[in-house]
Amino acid sequence: MTYVDGFVVAVPTANRELYRRHAQSAAAVFKEYGALSVVECWGDDVPEGKLTSFPMAVQRKDDETVVFSWITWPSRQTRDAGMQKAMADPRLKPDSNPMPFDGQRLIYGGFEVIVDA
Repeated sequence: MTYVDGFVVAVPTANRELYRRHAQSAAAVFKEYGALSVVECWGDDVPEGKLTSFPMAVQRKDDETVVFSWITWPSRQTRDAGMQKAMADPRLKPDSNPMPFDGQRLIYGGFEVIVDA
């Protein structure tokens, strides 16, 4: 069954193009190691909540935009092996591909697909 890694992060709005380039470089690495697709979405209609919301979850500041992303893998096993290789790849190291956002506020997790309609 397909497996998905999901991510939510606050990115400084001024870093949109830098983030896009960073994500595009990282996507090539993930696909090289087995990912089926990598999708990056720049927040366009992401409302503030009263109890919970994307902006609250990532502690978004006024000069930041919420980004919602996911990587699709053919299986959990492929993801585990591919992610391990990707994280060890020098192309994803901070000195060669620095994150244009505060990684401490990145929310991520792996998910088993249960409906794909």
